[in-house]
Amino acid sequence: MIKKVLPLSLIVALRFFGLFIVLSVLSQYAKDLPGGTAFLAGVALGGYALTQAIFQVPFGVLSDKIGRKKTLLIGLLMFAAGSVIAAMATDIYTLLIGRFLQGAGAIGSVVTAMIADQVREDERAHAMAIMGMVIALSFAAAMIIGPMIAGIWSVSTLFWLTAVLALSALVILFTSVPEPPKIVHHYSEEEAKIKEVFKDKDLVRMYITFLFHSSTMAIAFFIIPILLKNKFGMGTEEYWKVYLPAVIFGILAMGPAAVFGEKYAKGKQVFLISVVFIMIAFALMGFTDSFYLFAAGATSFFIGFNMFEPLLQSFVSKFAKVHQKGAALGVANTFAYVGIFLGGAIGGWLYQIYAEKGVAIAVLIVSVFWIFWILGMRNPALRANLFLNMEEYDHEKLANLKGLEGINDFYTNHTEELIVVKYEDGVIEEEKIKELLKK
Repeated sequence: MIKKVLPLSLIVALRFFGLFIVLSVLSQYAKDLPGGTAFLAGVALGGYALTQAIFQVPFGVLSDKIGRKKTLLIGLLMFAAGSVIAAMATDIYTLLIGRFLQGAGAIGSVVTAMIADQVREDERAHAMAIMGMVIALSFAAAMIIGPMIAGIWSVSTLFWLTAVLALSALVILFTSVPEPPKIVHHYSEEEAKIKEVFKDKDLVRMYITFLFHSSTMAIAFFIIPILLKNKFGMGTEEYWKVYLPAVIFGILAMGPAAVFGEKYAKGKQVFLISVVFIMIAFALMGFTDSFYLFAAGATSFFIGFNMFEPLLQSFVSKFAKVHQKGAALGVANTFAYVGIFLGGAIGGWLYQIYAEKGVAIAVLIVSVFWIFWILGMRNPALRANLFLNMEEYDHEKLANLKGLEGINDFYTNHTEELIVVKYEDGVIEEEKIKELLKK
């Protein structure tokens, strides 16, 4: 499994490293560019997410039709081009163009769908955790390296580095990523339409959770560097003193979150605890004059934010049907990127008018609604998976399952000679499914 997941995780990690490496310094840099304001700095921070939101679903659907690798190639080239434009920017508006083009290469859902293709569903949580850990490590490295490079050279250097990393990801794509297995699914033309991924209420709850989760990230990365410089007088090259411990504790929180969320089926509880950590974070960052309490708030944010990471993508892939994975993950990531854009823009606007206290109050209010939203979510662990060998079971009898209560999805994996059935545990018995498909 690691051979299948690691190359794809590295591609995502290289791309996210390119995004993360500027996050820790971008808001202050953009604000100081000719034409820059706090609001436009917030748009620059989250600007890539606007085009990510626009292109996320088309890229996911495109990957379902023309193949994952071709779609990844297109996305990485667009990301590299946007990085070059951002590196050459001498005013806020050119920077915005570069950031928008960076986001147009919306490959996040494509990579996740490709992992879902390569890995059996009962192993997918482990696979997503591996990807999440690799991304988290790239995140940690970016938080430390980014401010240092920006302090020694410039923020534009970070964008040049991002372009190089995007091209390096292409090398990994065509030398190390295996072709996905051949999967045959059984669905009608009506079921293949994009509107179908909005019919599952649990999927919709996940989409909104993606929105809240990413918006708080953008707001945090907007106010942290600005307050470190303006309120606590830190130079860019010193930001790592806050980011390093925060990232370390955030990474440590991912393991228990994954275990309790997947193995012990406590995903809802993990989400609720995560929101509480985020609320504590903004309360501290928004209202304290103590540097140490501010740093504790930043650490609390990274803990709460990272606890979501191993579970979000996995839960969406569990709820979605096999032929909808690319589209459903595309929708989920669209909501995430809309959240980043709104978080950056609204965070910048609020800070411009009400300073950090206004930003913190807004996040606390939204978090209360977020908690109630999560409380209505159903546990994805109730959806079980059955893997049947084609030598013993007849895939042509899968039509017998259509419309049967408790059956969520079914498909055949001809590469591994498996019939896969997703069903509601407690609604239909495993033995009944086997009986219907027995040769």
